Amino acid sequence: MHYLDNSATTQVCPEAAQAALRAMTEVYGNPSSTHTLGREAKKLLDLSRKQAAEALGCAPGELVFTSCGSESDNWAILSGAEAMKRKGRHVISSLVEHDAVRRSLDELESRGFEVTRLKPEKDGSVSVQSVLDALREDTVLVSLMLVNNETGGVTDIAGVSRALKAAGSQALLHSDAVQGFLKVPFSAKTLGADLISVSGHKIHAPKGVGALYIRSGLRLKPFILGGGQEEGRRAGTEALPQIAAFGEACRVGKAGMAENIARMAALKAETLARLQREIPELRWVDSAAPHILSVSLPGWRSEVLMNFLEAREVCVSKSSACKKGGRSHVLEAIGLDARSIDGAIRIGLSRLTTEEDVDALCTGLKDARDRLAHR
Repeated sequence: MHYLDNSATTQVCPEAAQAALRAMTEVYGNPSSTHTLGREAKKLLDLSRKQAAEALGCAPGELVFTSCGSESDNWAILSGAEAMKRKGRHVISSLVEHDAVRRSLDELESRGFEVTRLKPEKDGSVSVQSVLDALREDTVLVSLMLVNNETGGVTDIAGVSRALKAAGSQALLHSDAVQGFLKVPFSAKTLGADLISVSGHKIHAPKGVGALYIRSGLRLKPFILGGGQEEGRRAGTEALPQIAAFGEACRVGKAGMAENIARMAALKAETLARLQREIPELRWVDSAAPHILSVSLPGWRSEVLMNFLEAREVCVSKSSACKKGGRSHVLEAIGLDARSIDGAIRIGLSRLTTEEDVDALCTGLKDARDRLAHR
């Protein structure tokens, strides 16, 4: 199988799988228990938090484990806006955010907040100037994706942070960095955001674990109530197997990050160059992220291309997996015509992607185009 849908999810790496197994079979105590097994579990929890924090470039105490990136997004946006509502009710985001952000913004509007959704650039990124143009005295939250999950467009979140500070804005800055974590170079410090969402299953950890960076000094109302886990910030017994796997995936990913980014960028460039040569009518979205490539064969249906490739054991997608086949709001927002959108597929690379995977994809797309063209 040639798996090229890594923007939807990634294969769990051996190191993460082994860490999860150990947590399930050896260090299986409750981290809140005070007996020996509980203390061992707490020690593993602390180690995993340290590993994840080192990968994100923050203090361990600034990182709270969640169930996924969507929970992190929901928590940051809903609680962040509520914490600031006495100072204003204006929120800035964009038209190309993940549904976890979009639905949270809809919820804020139902609570009386006003949301400005910025139009993106042609690659799906959002310009710093557009944020400044929309900024108001009553703006209390800005939420923008670091790397667009469908196009690979990279938004200058650090630039947005600097611009907000220069303007004297009170607004909190949240970034959904799920697609950027360990894929583009950044740290919590260099990004400058107050809140950062990340997810485990995009970096070769299992599904069911994520984290939210909360800048030191920022008090955020808990999203899940109950016990005093996570220093009272998120209730519920910590999912230690997933968390241990997440920590280990962070450690491995951080250690090889520079090499992995360079390798994915080279594979992306090779894929695009070959497809441009072999399929003259190909359209694509130029983007800076090394691991996401959106291409289109106008006049062909995405589903037909995907089925053709799957028959040759090549896996890709048409848009975000969370949309479950729905039309891409991202490609509509960046101005692609209907024929291009209907023929678009998303290619997602990872550090485990091989030359053979890329060859199978390019050969399959060329074959699909040639065969379908003669029908």
